Amino acid sequence: MQIPIDWPGLALLIQSSLFYQLSALLIVSGVLGFIALQLRQPLIVAFIGVGLLVGPGLLGVIGEESSQIDTLAALGIALLLFLVGLKLDLSLIKALGPVALITGLTQVALTTALGFGIAYWLGFTPMQAFWIGIALAFSSTIIVVKLLSDSGAIESLYGKIALGILIVQDIIVILSMVVVTALGTGGPEVQIGWEVFALVFAKVFALLIATALFVRYVADPLTKSLAKSSELIVIFALGLAAVMAALCHALDLSKELGGLLAGVALASTPIRDMIAAKLAPLRDFLLLFFFLGLGAQLDLGQIGDQIIPALILSGFVLIGKPVIIMSIMGLLGYRRRTGYMSGTTLAQISEFSMIFTGLAVAAGQLPDNAAGLMTLVGMITITVSVYLMLFQDQLFSLIEKALGIFERKMPKYDEELSDSHKRGTYDVLVFGMGRFGLAMSSAFKKNGAKVLGVDFDPEAIRAAQDYKFPAIYGDASDPEFVKALPLKGVNTVVLAFPHHITGPFMPDIRMSFARTLREAGYAGHIAVTSHFRAAEKELKQNGADIVLCPFEDAASHGADHILEILENDRIENKA
Repeated sequence: MQIPIDWPGLALLIQSSLFYQLSALLIVSGVLGFIALQLRQPLIVAFIGVGLLVGPGLLGVIGEESSQIDTLAALGIALLLFLVGLKLDLSLIKALGPVALITGLTQVALTTALGFGIAYWLGFTPMQAFWIGIALAFSSTIIVVKLLSDSGAIESLYGKIALGILIVQDIIVILSMVVVTALGTGGPEVQIGWEVFALVFAKVFALLIATALFVRYVADPLTKSLAKSSELIVIFALGLAAVMAALCHALDLSKELGGLLAGVALASTPIRDMIAAKLAPLRDFLLLFFFLGLGAQLDLGQIGDQIIPALILSGFVLIGKPVIIMSIMGLLGYRRRTGYMSGTTLAQISEFSMIFTGLAVAAGQLPDNAAGLMTLVGMITITVSVYLMLFQDQLFSLIEKALGIFERKMPKYDEELSDSHKRGTYDVLVFGMGRFGLAMSSAFKKNGAKVLGVDFDPEAIRAAQDYKFPAIYGDASDPEFVKALPLKGVNTVVLAFPHHITGPFMPDIRMSFARTLREAGYAGHIAVTSHFRAAEKELKQNGADIVLCPFEDAASHGADHILEILENDRIENKA
């Protein structure tokens, strides 16, 4: 006997109880989240999909009006901005290299301008097109950091440049949120004049002064007195965020701005990292409901009308944004591969783009359907960009020749290589001037060898030069660069980096490097590092004749040293 399921009635029953609703949402989110992980997709995409599935257009677990979910989503955004403010350290700007700073600022400006043109062409008013252009300029820090970490490329040159650009974008998006949310919680854009802007920024300026005074005279002594209880610190932090949010709301500003300023007020205290660590899980839980809400707001009846604009904007983000970044980096003197890897790494919009769009809609600066449009763009670009990053190397090998237009005939760092020929010959070339490479270079130098360091990270080159080592820019994966090396007089070439730094989907650079050297007629020693002794045979078959296992060698040396100490102790005890 089949028992019919009254789904509309069951959906109403679930909606009638917040406990039932949360239980259903968490179960569905867990299932779709697991599926997303198997497809190598970030959870953001899964959670938006959950919202679409359980929204009023399909299963109806979330109704047309769901104040509880909206409240949890608002709390998630406020807490997110509080934690952003907590990490807002202006010294980051000083720490950024000029490449990241110049590329980041120029990329945001050009993407905003071109995005404005496309959005205006799609029928948005000039002010609306401006906000959409800004939203398209930002890339996802969460997704980029996760994928770079998984591939082991977070310390690579393009990884560092991408992270630097993301920091620039994060600072700009914070300022943009301050502006758009400061415009209030309503009112069409035609009502906004200079007098409104003046009043808004006067209020914001007063809040900034109050925050600065709190940081200067109150924050440190107050947090030190509360530091004995981590639970009390967290309660105090949340209370401060709530008070600042309420104050902003009373001033007809956004509550999210209050959360951001509360974070800034505690950013200089020594307990900020502890607060951030304790609140991060709560932030992630509450943001689940924000992305669920985005998915639930997607009107299935309007998706057909929005899909073409969403595809056009997505195409601009997936293709146009990388082209902009490659063009800027090419002009700055970087090779096509570095520009390509940096550009495709940032070929998506950010979770902040969707949050920013939602805030702009709430402030009356964008029409209601803009949130759904940007959500579709987010789902498309994030989904596609994940696979672009996973298969960056294969795609690059297919279009490498076409990307030649993004590279100078004489890249900046190749000029440095040309200058190196004038400085004489070398005994040893060390590729990779990290801690291991610097230590090996120091040992060679102590024994009278002339060492030339090579790296594809300008910061590593500067660090080597600080240690008085000649160092040049170079990419071991570029066969033309390898053939142009000053090999006359060199008896040993050392690759002081492991394979994982190049990513799991790229052919082993160590092997291709060794083969290219041998083909160029180099007959000296080639030493490569490996984290696994099992790779020794294959490395030697491809041209290397010395294989170093730093972890294994260090462990063996350390164990020998300990055993020597124990033996001396035994002899002394006998005596």
